[in-house]
Amino acid sequence: MSQAAIPVLSMNVEPAGLSAALGESFRHYGFAMVRDHGIDRELIERGWELSKEFFALPEAEKRSYHRPDLFGARGYTPFGTEIAKDALVHDLKEFWHVGRDLPPGHELSDSMPDNLWPQSSAGFRETFSLLFAEFDRVGATLLRHVATGLGLAEDWFDEAAGDGNSVLRLLHYPPLGGDTGGAIRAGAHEDINLITLLLGAEEAGLELLGKDGQWLEVSPPPGALVVNIGDMLQRLTNHVLPSTTHRVRNPVGDRARHSRYSMPFFVHLRSDFMIRTLPGCISAENPDRYPEPLSADDFLQERLREIGLKT
Repeated sequence: MSQAAIPVLSMNVEPAGLSAALGESFRHYGFAMVRDHGIDRELIERGWELSKEFFALPEAEKRSYHRPDLFGARGYTPFGTEIAKDALVHDLKEFWHVGRDLPPGHELSDSMPDNLWPQSSAGFRETFSLLFAEFDRVGATLLRHVATGLGLAEDWFDEAAGDGNSVLRLLHYPPLGGDTGGAIRAGAHEDINLITLLLGAEEAGLELLGKDGQWLEVSPPPGALVVNIGDMLQRLTNHVLPSTTHRVRNPVGDRARHSRYSMPFFVHLRSDFMIRTLPGCISAENPDRYPEPLSADDFLQERLREIGLKT
């Protein structure tokens, strides 16, 4: 299988150059890879350790943190719950969600519930609160480059995504055993949000669907973030920035007997933000696909129903 020729970009370069390079990579692939993001390596390593410790807990203990009434927004979501849009079989994964902590009485509290935290895992809350804040920082910086690349004011997303309904997902794909009935670790899908920042893609399996209909491997260097466009940004930009279909295929041979772990951070708009097509992304050649605006929360709830997290 061919590898996607996605450039690896440094966040330490001159801002205008990074904005242009990110925009070019996003327009062509819907993906980019970035290094020099500044998230502390020891913090990331601690996150991996705690994630592995949690998913190794007895099933009953993990399920004690499953809140069906939260529709996967916080805490634990059991193996085989999520399904890719229009798929026939569920994904082979389990995950934990950490969201944004809001002060009491915040205007967005109805759409952003309080976090849940494991009681038996020392340092879990502290570590993943710090990681959430770091991912949030990097995401805001990247959105500033996205805004510049679209010809918007650099701070255009600051308010739109400030207090956004962003989520840090701790993902575990257990070892595979026998026939999976056609299920794979993550079925072909597009992300819901603005942009996704992913750690852990060094382990083979992540693939994107090329414009020619062929699957391409995504192989970042150690420590680099894989960044991809989500459906909210695709809609906002009238598909100028595409939300590319991707999947996590099943490993073969010895690797099938090993777990796979990853940490995607889904950068979301504020729940009450109205998604209206950007005027600069409408033209005679690219007419407005979405003349009716939609709130970010309505968009999210619709997609949660499509992927089986909400009925």
